Amino acid sequence: MRSWIAACTPSFSRPAPACSPRSPPPSTAPAPRSAPSPPTCPPPRSPPCWTPSPRTPSRPPAGRRAPRRDGRARRRRHRRPHRHLRLHRAPKFTELPAAALRASAAATLARIGAAPGDRWLCCLPTSHIAGIQVLVRSLVAGTEPVIMPKPDAADLAAAAPPGAHVALVPTLLRRLVDAGTDLSKLGAIVLGGAAAPPALLAGARDRGARVFTTYGMSETCGGCVYDGVPLDGVRASLAADGRIRIAGPSLFTGYRLRPDLTATARDGEWFVTGDLGAFEDDGRLRVRGRVDDVINTGGEKVVAGEIAAALARHPKVRDVVVVGRPDPEWGERVTAVVVPSGGAAGTAGAPALAELRAFVRETMPAHAAPRELELVERIPLLPSGKPDRVRLRGPGGHGR
Repeated sequence: MRSWIAACTPSFSRPAPACSPRSPPPSTAPAPRSAPSPPTCPPPRSPPCWTPSPRTPSRPPAGRRAPRRDGRARRRRHRRPHRHLRLHRAPKFTELPAAALRASAAATLARIGAAPGDRWLCCLPTSHIAGIQVLVRSLVAGTEPVIMPKPDAADLAAAAPPGAHVALVPTLLRRLVDAGTDLSKLGAIVLGGAAAPPALLAGARDRGARVFTTYGMSETCGGCVYDGVPLDGVRASLAADGRIRIAGPSLFTGYRLRPDLTATARDGEWFVTGDLGAFEDDGRLRVRGRVDDVINTGGEKVVAGEIAAALARHPKVRDVVVVGRPDPEWGERVTAVVVPSGGAAGTAGAPALAELRAFVRETMPAHAAPRELELVERIPLLPSGKPDRVRLRGPGGHGR
C-alpha cells in the first residue's frame, strides 16, 4: 500500500530524469553568471525517450516513446471524444458511517435468525450496497465470506457451505429454480434489488428456500424492510405525497460534497425516498413503485410497478417490466415488456395483448391496461441486477 501511495503521490524530492542520449554531456566548468548554461535535460513531466540498441527490443517498452527521426520531441495527441459517446449525470456518492453499516448488519442477522459462526456467500458485486453488506455481515458474525465474482447456478450450489446465507437478486434466484437446485441446503436467501414475481417466490419455496424479500437502498445501508416489516430500530412512514420515509440508525449521513441534494432527501431524522408506498391492513409496507416511473397516459397517472405486479400474476408471464414510451396521442403509452413462461412469441404459450389488457382491467382502471406488448427472451439488467428502464423506455429498447 505504501509503495502504491508513493507511486501515485507527486514527490518534489525525486531526482531529475536522465539526459537524452542525443544531448551533449553537461560541462563541469562553472558557467559565468551573466550567461547561464541552458538546461540539457527534458522537462520533468516528459518521459525519457527510448533509443533502440542491439540489447533492446525492436519496440519501445511500456511508458516510453520512440524518438523522431529528426531528433525533435514528439507532440502529445489529445483524443477527441467519440461522436456517439453518451454523457451521463454525475453519480451521487452516498456517505455511510461504519456505525450505520454495523447496525444494519446486526439487525439483519437477528431478523433471519442467523447463528454465531454462520457464513455468507457473496455473489453480488461489492461495488453495490448489497455486496458490501454481505461482507459487513460476515465481519459482524466473525466469519469469512465465500466470494463468487461470476455466479452460476451450478457453481453457486456447489460453492455454498451447508447452511450458508446468501443475498440474491430475482434473476439469480430464477436461475437456481430453473436449474432444479435444492435450496433447502442454504440458510436464508435475502432477496432484493427488484420486485420478485409471486410465481418465482412460490417456486423457490417449493424447493426448500427460506426467502426474505427486502426493500432498501444505498441510503439505508441496503435492505431495511424485510417482508414488509422494518428491521429492529427502523421506522417507516408515508409522506403527504405517498413517498416512503425511513428513519433509524442505518441511515446515511449525506451525499458527498452535495449539501443541496442532502437537504432535499432529508427531513429531520427522516430520509424521504423516491418510492411510493402503502400500508396493508396488517401494517406491512407495500412498495407501489418509483415516483419517476409514474406514467402519464391520456391525462391519467398510473404507477408502472403496480401494473407490473398485476401482470406478474398472469400464468403466461414469467417476468415483466412496465414502462411508459412516448406516444403522439396519449403522451405516454403503457408498454409491457414480458418474458413468456410457456413459449416464444407467436406460440400458444405466449400471451396476447388483448389477453393481458383484460387481465389488468379485472383489478385496475382501464387506462392502466397496457397498450403495447413486447415479448423478449430476457429483461435487460443493470450491473446491480435491476431492470435497465432507460433502455426499455427508448425506441427499440427491447430485451435480449
